[in-house]
Amino acid sequence: MNHLAAHIASSSVTAVSNLTLHRLQRALRERVRYRYVRPQVVQEGAAFRIQSPNCSRKVDPSGGVIDIALLVPHGGNRWCLCSRDHAAGEWVPRLQNAALDDALDALCIDHDRQFWP
Repeated sequence: MNHLAAHIASSSVTAVSNLTLHRLQRALRERVRYRYVRPQVVQEGAAFRIQSPNCSRKVDPSGGVIDIALLVPHGGNRWCLCSRDHAAGEWVPRLQNAALDDALDALCIDHDRQFWP
């Protein structure tokens, strides 16, 4: 691949990543639980980690910032959405091979409180 082609490919990946980040941030503003806190989105390679102040203080008694979810691309515009098992210190897949809109709905509605403890 020549230098120009590599630059164009890199720019395309960055543009898609920025678009995904914007969609994620917009969806989080419309979530159901803990609407009064401002979650942060941290990009880690192609994945996105969502953190939020722990208002319920169930995980962090001091109300510190905790991991809420991890959104990992699986190619072909499919995603894996993981929640954080704070006791075990690991990510747990909750929705696999999902469209981005479905993953964002699961994260923001969170009927079973898998993400927003």
